[in-house]
Order: sequence, then C-alpha cells, then structure tokens
Amino acid sequence: MIEQLKLAKLPDRTPVKITITVSPDLNRMLLAYQAAYKAAYLKGDEEEAVAALIPFMIQSFLESDRNFVKVMRGNGQRSNVNRTRRAEEIPSGRTLRRQMTSSNAGDGPQS
Repeated sequence: MIEQLKLAKLPDRTPVKITITVSPDLNRMLLAYQAAYKAAYLKGDEEEAVAALIPFMIQSFLESDRNFVKVMRGNGQRSNVNRTRRAEEIPSGRTLRRQMTSSNAGDGPQS
C-alpha cells in the first residue's frame, strides 16, 4: 500500500440540486442583480442566468458572515469551494457595488 501523498484525498464534488420558491419581491431583486451583473461584467448579448448566479451569491453571503465562519471553524469544518476564483467571474456584492458606482459616476447630464 502506498503511504499518504502530499495531496489529500479530494472531497466529494458531486453537485446537489436544491429547488426553492421565492417571493415576487425577491424574484425582482434577483432579476435586478442579474441586470447589474450583466452591466458590470458582460458584453453584448452575453447572459448569465439568475440560477447560475444564486449559488455564488449564497456562498458569498455565508463566507461573509463572521459568526457563521467562527461556528464552522469551531466544528472543524472547512469550505471545499475553490477560493482561487477571479473577482471578475464571481464578484462579491462589495465589488459589484463599487464597479456600478464607478461606472455611474460619469453618467451625469450630458449635453
């Protein structure tokens, strides 16, 4: 038998499908976020479906909750999510707000 390698055994990466129902207000917010995401990151006819954005939104929310992170660390649990993602692919809410603000800065009245 081979001794343990430097690279540990890979974690389970089987996707889990979760179905949810959202309120009309939340649906409007998700569609508005999708539009803001498109304006900030995509060109021309490129689209990202709301369903594609939601997992990263949830991940960002959970990773930004300091108390939740402390609880997870206390339980010895770590996220198996690849943390080397690029900001332009999966922005945090702060990144998106900053980019939207800077792109709107020059949107004043034009003559």
